[in-house]
Amino acid sequence: MTEYGTTLERTELGRGGPRVGVQGLGCMGMSEFYGDTDEAAARETLEAALAAGVTLFDTADAYGRGRNEEFLAPFAAAHRDEITLATKFALERTDDPAHRGVRNDPGYIRSAVEASLRRLGVDVIDLYYMHRRDPAVPLAESVGAMAELVREGKVRHLGLSEVTGAELREAHAVHPIAALQSEWSLFSRDVERSAVAAAAELGVAFVPYSPLGRGFLTGAFADAAAELSDGDFRRHQPRFTGDNARTNAALLAPVREIARELDASPAQIALAWVQQRASVHGLTVVPIPGTRRVERLRENIAATRITLTPAQLALLEPIAAQVAGDRYPDMTFTSVTREA
Repeated sequence: MTEYGTTLERTELGRGGPRVGVQGLGCMGMSEFYGDTDEAAARETLEAALAAGVTLFDTADAYGRGRNEEFLAPFAAAHRDEITLATKFALERTDDPAHRGVRNDPGYIRSAVEASLRRLGVDVIDLYYMHRRDPAVPLAESVGAMAELVREGKVRHLGLSEVTGAELREAHAVHPIAALQSEWSLFSRDVERSAVAAAAELGVAFVPYSPLGRGFLTGAFADAAAELSDGDFRRHQPRFTGDNARTNAALLAPVREIARELDASPAQIALAWVQQRASVHGLTVVPIPGTRRVERLRENIAATRITLTPAQLALLEPIAAQVAGDRYPDMTFTSVTREA
C-alpha cells in the first residue's frame, strides 16, 4: 500500500483565501452519524492530522447538535494560529429527531454564528458556510447577511454548500466566495453539471465532502447495511441498502484492480481520482475525507502522492453513471433539485 510520507503541500483556498493543506479533515463522524466514537482516539487523530500538514478542519453546528463544535474547541484553542477552522449554518435541528429544517434568513444566520463562536471558543470563524440553500429566501439576502459578519470581524471567509453553478455566480456577485463544499466522488458527480465550471471560472476552491462515498469506496463493505452498527446513519441511505448496496459493491472491481496495480488501497485510488478530476477543470480542490483513526488518516494523506494514468482514469470513468440509489433518502435540499 502507498504509505504515509512527507507532510502535505499547501494550496490557496479560493482567490485571496487562506493557504491550507491540499487535503483537509472532515470531523462530523467524531460526534455523530457513524456509531460510537472513542474520543481519545479521535483527539489523537486531530493531532496527527495537523502534524502531517492537514490544516483545514471541517465541522458544522448541526453535527451532534453542536457537540462537534464543542469537541473541537480544545484543539482549536491549542492550535489557533496553525489551523483553518470551517463550520456551517442552515440545518436546523430540534428535540424532534425527525425534524430537519433549513434556515437561511438573516436573523437565523446572526444567532447561528454567535452560537458557533461560543461553542468553538473562538473570536472569529475562518470559513463560514451556508450548509444548505433554502430557495424561499433570496440568495442575495442570505449572502448579504453573511457578508456583514465578515465586515464585523466574526468571519474571515465565506463558503456555500450544495449550490448550483448559477447560484454560486449569484452569491459571488454579492460577496467573494472562497469555497464551495459539495459531494464529489467516483460515486457522485452531479457537481460536474454546472458547479465545477462556475467554481473554476470564479476562482472558488472546491471542497469535496464524502470523497470516499461515505466509506463505500474503501471497499470495506460486502453487504453494507448488514455490516453497519445500529447507530450508523448509512443503514438508511439508499446507496447502502438492499439491491442498491450489492450493485454498488460490484462497481468497485476496477477500483480494486487499479489499487492492486499501484500497491495502494481502494480508498487511495478514490481520493487520487478526485484530485486529478479537479485538475482537469483547472480547479483548486481540497477534499475532506472524515476519519476517527490515525492509521486511516495516514492512508488518506498518502493518496495525494498517487497519479493515475489515462488508461486507469478511463476504467474509472463509467462508475458514477451506474451507481444505484440517491445520495440521500430526501434530495430536496441538494443542488440536483435546482439544476436548470
